[in-house]
Amino acid sequence: MKNVQTPNAPAAIGPYSQAMIANGMVFTSGQIALTPSGEMLTGDVKEQCAQVLANLKAVLEAAGSSLDKVIKTTIFLDDMNDFGAVNELYAAAFGDHKPARSTVAVKTLPKNALVEIDAIALLSDS
Repeated sequence: MKNVQTPNAPAAIGPYSQAMIANGMVFTSGQIALTPSGEMLTGDVKEQCAQVLANLKAVLEAAGSSLDKVIKTTIFLDDMNDFGAVNELYAAAFGDHKPARSTVAVKTLPKNALVEIDAIALLSDS
C-alpha cells in the first residue's frame, strides 16, 4: 500500500490519507469544499461541488490516475434537493465516462459541507 499526499488538494483534517493506492487501484477519501490552503468555501452547492471535483481530480492525478479511470464514486449530500445541481457539475466533470455511483442523503457533513465525494479508480498504467 502507498499513501497519497498532494499540496494541490486540502490536507486531511483528521487521522486519514487523501488517498491510498493498493493492488493497482486508488481509493480516495471523501473530498469536501476545502481549498488546497484549507479554507472552507461557504457558497452554494454548485460552488462547493466544483471545488470538491477539483480536489478529487488533484488527488487522483497525484496518485497516477484521473477522472476517466474512476470505477465508482459515492456522493454524500446534506440536502437531496441539491441532487440536480450536483448531477449537472458531476456530468460535466466526467463527460462520456460514467462510473458506477451511489448518492446518499446525510444529516451533516464535516465542516457543514453541502456535498462530499469519494472515488475508487484504476491507476493510469493499469
